[in-house]
Amino acid sequence: MFRFLALLLALAGLLPAQPADLRLPTENHFLFSNEPDKFFMYVDRTFEGATSKPWQAGSFGLVRNALRINGEVICTKFHEGIDIAPMQRDKAGNPLDTVCSIAAGRVVHTSPIAGRSNYGRYVVVEHDWQDSPVVSLYAHLSEIKVKPGDAVEAGSPLGQMGFTGAGITRTRAHCHVELGMLMSDRYEDWHKKFSGGTNYHGIYNGLNITGCEVSRFFSERRADPALTFPAFIASTPVYFKVTFPTAGTPDFVKRYPWIATARDPGAKSWEMGLSATGMPVSFAPGKQVVAAPIVTAVRPSSIPHGYLTRGLLPGQGNRATLTRSGSQLVALLTGDFPPAAPAIHKP
Repeated sequence: MFRFLALLLALAGLLPAQPADLRLPTENHFLFSNEPDKFFMYVDRTFEGATSKPWQAGSFGLVRNALRINGEVICTKFHEGIDIAPMQRDKAGNPLDTVCSIAAGRVVHTSPIAGRSNYGRYVVVEHDWQDSPVVSLYAHLSEIKVKPGDAVEAGSPLGQMGFTGAGITRTRAHCHVELGMLMSDRYEDWHKKFSGGTNYHGIYNGLNITGCEVSRFFSERRADPALTFPAFIASTPVYFKVTFPTAGTPDFVKRYPWIATARDPGAKSWEMGLSATGMPVSFAPGKQVVAAPIVTAVRPSSIPHGYLTRGLLPGQGNRATLTRSGSQLVALLTGDFPPAAPAIHKP
């Protein structure tokens, strides 16, 4: 009901509309000509003694680390974005493509020191879509041409394609692009409890961005310009549901109000629907009393769920629980973690 109301408000102009101008971030438009092998950057693969360069490994989802399970070949490693191949190179093989913003927005983070992230040099742009902060991320840049606070339009240059970051070579130079939602405004507290190390990126750390299938969004939006980001997220299949205790409306729902299927001030808990990759698809208030997050539904599978959910769920068939990483993801999405202890400065 709430999503329907949000749609009516958007049509009436009472909520910010989707961007009129949405563009791919480089001059590589082979996504739209049904030539994915020219659009996605391949990954070198050796599987059962055979070597290959599958372009699919540059697309979104569980597309890497092929395994044969119960006679079926599946991929188990999650790639949370798309890798766009270069259109131009110099004589040395360096990419020359300019990387641009996909839509109007504001630069909220830049990481100019390549060694501070597996992304290498990267830029994050925030877009105000349906009164919520949707972010796009552009990684492995050789050069950054913007700074935080800069306003950008669709097609505004952000930097130049490169091959900075972990495991990227000049031959496989590409632009890694993500489009997603911020999981928590308190990421630093979560990072100190569960991740450790220094967080150089504030809430724009890649671990705090839950990415959607950005190439599918581009293709479906091209076919239907009226498609909204909330409607696209709602179309993503739910793989499992988690019911968790909370007092009041979860912060994630406050940030993305269109993701709630209903509202209930008297809710005892909320049920969150998640995709196979762990992206929230829906939130619904409930009456069930739970002491801690529990898996309340899962898509039946003859293959162990861990292989199909990047290790978020153990179990098989119609039974599943949360692994340690699954519990940490749910904690980040629901805010179920304590504030970090203040740093102690010795005199």
